[in-house]
Amino acid sequence: MKTRPYHHGDLRTTLLALAENTLRDRGPAELSLRELAREAGVSPAAPSRHFKNKQALLDALALEGYQRLTAAMTDDLVRAGETFARRLAALTRTYVAFASTHPALLELMFTRKHEPDASDELMAATQKLLTMATEVIENGQRRGEVRAGSMELLAVPLIAVLQGLTALALSGGFTDEQAEQGLEETIAFILRGYAP
Repeated sequence: MKTRPYHHGDLRTTLLALAENTLRDRGPAELSLRELAREAGVSPAAPSRHFKNKQALLDALALEGYQRLTAAMTDDLVRAGETFARRLAALTRTYVAFASTHPALLELMFTRKHEPDASDELMAATQKLLTMATEVIENGQRRGEVRAGSMELLAVPLIAVLQGLTALALSGGFTDEQAEQGLEETIAFILRGYAP
């Protein structure tokens, strides 16, 4: 019987990629460290060097999702410039694109953050994402492009619209052209709601 190697070039990264594929194709219930080890071509014990159990793997995957989404938003906000309209459009488009491309990962991200045993690191990543959205609104207020109001109250409609738009995009039934037109209308609608 051929034994599988214990070592792997970058096993942690490989396991996360394989886990995301399984999450996307079959859901979190089907994730197994033993199965991932087999797919990675390493011994069944090898994943335990990086993840003590399946939950640790899911937490790492959720955290990586937050990091990827935050990085994409940061890049797009830098390119968007300073106006509230351009920054809001960039934020909205980036979020919807990520959600449409990685729906199972996004669901995991938001499910894990509500669990009582969610790590401090995961909660910090969640907060960082929320802070990015509120900073876009705050910057718009400073520029006189967003009406006055409490950030807690002003952020709620944006979050609700992003979640709703994502749910609609994932439900299907829209052509690419309809989805794009809907996104444009949604951005215009949000801008009118924030106008001074």
